Amino acid sequence: MNPDGIDAIAWMQQLAGRIDHMTTREQIESALDDVENLMDALDPELQAGAYQLVEALRHKLEQVRR
Repeated sequence: MNPDGIDAIAWMQQLAGRIDHMTTREQIESALDDVENLMDALDPELQAGAYQLVEALRHKLEQVRR
């Protein structure tokens, strides 16, 4: 758990499961913002998973831009 009481692992897993259903830049950019904000509070052990999630979201954003 992070200081805000959010189960970061569960939250990131849920977000990862929704990436394929994100269809607009706004949805993806909002998710990116959320992950980047969460990373500031994450235990360093969890940051690798967060970075992977950020990369997946950035890739999805590139697909939407095309």
